[in-house]
Amino acid sequence: MHTLHVDLGERSYPIYIGEQLIDRGELLSRHIRGKQVAIITNDTVAPLYLERLKRSLNGFAIASVVLPDGEAHKNWQTLQLIFDGLLQARHDRKTTLIALGGGVIGDMAGFAAACYQRGVEFIQIPTTLLSQVDSSVGGKTGINHPLGKNMVGAFYQPQAVLIDTATLNTLPPRELSAGLAEVIKYGLICDEPFLGWLEDHVEELRELDSAALKEAIGRSCAAKARVVGADERETGVRATLNLGHTFGHAIETHQGYGAWLHGEAVSAGTVMALEMSQRLGWITAADRDRAIRLLQRAGLPVVPPSDMSADDFMRHMAVDKKVLDGQLRLVLLRRLGEAVVTSDFSSDALESTLRADYGAMAQQLA
Repeated sequence: MHTLHVDLGERSYPIYIGEQLIDRGELLSRHIRGKQVAIITNDTVAPLYLERLKRSLNGFAIASVVLPDGEAHKNWQTLQLIFDGLLQARHDRKTTLIALGGGVIGDMAGFAAACYQRGVEFIQIPTTLLSQVDSSVGGKTGINHPLGKNMVGAFYQPQAVLIDTATLNTLPPRELSAGLAEVIKYGLICDEPFLGWLEDHVEELRELDSAALKEAIGRSCAAKARVVGADERETGVRATLNLGHTFGHAIETHQGYGAWLHGEAVSAGTVMALEMSQRLGWITAADRDRAIRLLQRAGLPVVPPSDMSADDFMRHMAVDKKVLDGQLRLVLLRRLGEAVVTSDFSSDALESTLRADYGAMAQQLA
């Protein structure tokens, strides 16, 4: 087992990375101060891991809330089911919520923990690659709104993150590829040598090679821990973690939550960010093409939806969380391995990016 730390003073916490950690009850119990535990999961993950987790927590009073699976259910109505379960089981302020599932479960359980009786503790046990390398670390919690993704939520840190890499053995290939979009992101924004490592090992990752997965997850989590430690509430450098997300969130909102997986939308959005960075003269066409080829090799879409116009993108991007004082800001690349949050671009550069022929670009690079 490998242990990393997110350094946030009194809110600091460990990230445990290893195989079969769901069975390591002692890792969890050291972060549970009361007698009550509520496991929040979904109807896909529950049949696989819920009973194992309950056995690991022998001695605690355990309640479980099993939610419907999918991004389409990341809303107020489903969040209310968590509160219903907690109240029906009479959980008090010393209860600990455990998020057992992917990014949707982690975001919702964390938001519920931030709200229930004005704040109870929670632990993340992410079971998808995307949640292991991104959403489970850093304390972003929340739900979607029909007009925008993740627009309602709170910064609320977990007590610990327990990453059982063996859970990836039950992950569908499409979900695994979606997670690789966030892994590749770290190479693009802050670790160019990692980008080279991914180019050498992307096929091993897709084949679920244990050593490669542990390396990729560890390097991704270490990168995110550094950024979160420097900027917990996203007032500066943390926003660079959203490379491709402004374009990607527009895709998710327009297509309907769940039609595109988050990582798929981020991949297409990252291509658009690469294209705009190249049009601004910050990266070369060769840099852009290098990154696009890696996304293709990871099994990810690199072409935005054909039914989305430039106006569609602009309408959804206008409610992005990075909009300040009515001004759109984007995460772009000064070079491979260095991202910046900027509004220093012309409307012509953005318009031409939104209207670029990504299909032709993808065919040329395939």
